[in-house]
Amino acid sequence: MPIPYRADHVGSFLRPPEILEARRKDSPNHSRLGELEDRAILGVLAKQKELGFQIFTDGEFRRSNFMGDFTEAIEGVNYSEGLARTWKTEQPDQRPPNARLGPVRGIVVSKLRQIRPLTIHEVPFLKEHSPGDIKMTLPSATQFPSIMFKWGTTDKFYKDHAALLCEMVGIIRAEVARLAAEGVKYIQIDAPRYSYYMDPKWRDWIRENMRIEPDRALDEAIQADNECFRAARRPGVVLAIHLCRGNSRSHWYAEGGYDPIAEKLFNTMEVDRFLLEYEDARSGTFEPLRFVPKTKAVVLGLISSKVARLENGDEIVKRIEEAAQYVPLENLALSPQCGFASTMEGNLLSEDDQWAKLRLVVETARRVWGSAA
Repeated sequence: MPIPYRADHVGSFLRPPEILEARRKDSPNHSRLGELEDRAILGVLAKQKELGFQIFTDGEFRRSNFMGDFTEAIEGVNYSEGLARTWKTEQPDQRPPNARLGPVRGIVVSKLRQIRPLTIHEVPFLKEHSPGDIKMTLPSATQFPSIMFKWGTTDKFYKDHAALLCEMVGIIRAEVARLAAEGVKYIQIDAPRYSYYMDPKWRDWIRENMRIEPDRALDEAIQADNECFRAARRPGVVLAIHLCRGNSRSHWYAEGGYDPIAEKLFNTMEVDRFLLEYEDARSGTFEPLRFVPKTKAVVLGLISSKVARLENGDEIVKRIEEAAQYVPLENLALSPQCGFASTMEGNLLSEDDQWAKLRLVVETARRVWGSAA
């Protein structure tokens, strides 16, 4: 099985200061913001090419956060309230005062209505200017019911989390079908909510707040994402899912290895590749990878997008060799463990740190597989 894109990345890059400033204004000049985004995207496309990547994104510069393409395209959500979550970090001394953690959340307060496309409007500029194959990222439909469903409010319009998930699947499914039809070569769904099924405290949260057993919720989540992937399945299109445990301002909210979900997830998720966090002990061992079918690839997220410290290349190679005890080396690839800016404010490291880490991804891929492609 040929594995494309040995050097991969999750998709989001640190925004230039001028974009952050423009977006923070109460009444941004959208024409001016678009010009700034265009210029910055041309810069990151050139940088990806310079580093040697064969897959290109726009850094998600046109979005407020990794799921902003969805939340800004629908009506029926009250963003003045949301469910609380406890975030953790390895570097609490670097937490900026009054930092907002996590994307803007909200509560569904009426039937949802889509008012514009999610991502397809981002494609023409990329198709015109990208030096190579385009990757487009979207949030999983499973991202939203757990954080936007409130008993006593949302259930007036959707009887339970599953009903809300079904509505959201329809929106995501239609969008990925459009992307595939437009010739996008790599479609990635970002799915942090699977971390809830790995972390014991979040499994308890599912029982209490979603009023469903975690294993049943996991089945519903896999079915939902598979419906979306099937809509995009075409020859030559790479379909991927990225799993993380939270990524905002270098913080996370979940811990635990893939063991509780590995056999079911790896065998039934209808994707070509899994992008998996593996940058530290929070992610557990490589042993669950033994369940990955030989027809699927694993992109090892061994390089942290959360901390500035640059990893040692020899240690990364050693870890790839360890993972190869469970997945054939030819079925592996390498990336950072998550995006550098899941929210527009970005993680607590510099652009120089970011590019150094991405350079390490490409250099290591060439060292291990002989190519970044």
